[in-house]
Amino acid sequence: MIVNNLSTIMGKKRIKIATLYKWTGISRNTLTQLYYDKTTMIKLDTIDKLCSALDITPGELFEYRKE
Repeated sequence: MIVNNLSTIMGKKRIKIATLYKWTGISRNTLTQLYYDKTTMIKLDTIDKLCSALDITPGELFEYRKE
């Protein structure tokens, strides 16, 4: 199972969805779905923008856990 760590990262850095929207231009709807782990697909461009804005790697944003 792939785990989305966006909410954890944003919490540690004390970043709000509105702030991340301003930094990345990613729609608030998309960010909200990602934050609450309600999405099944994510574009590579979105991952790139998130990693750049949050100064993280894709490996920090997502992790794989065996069920």
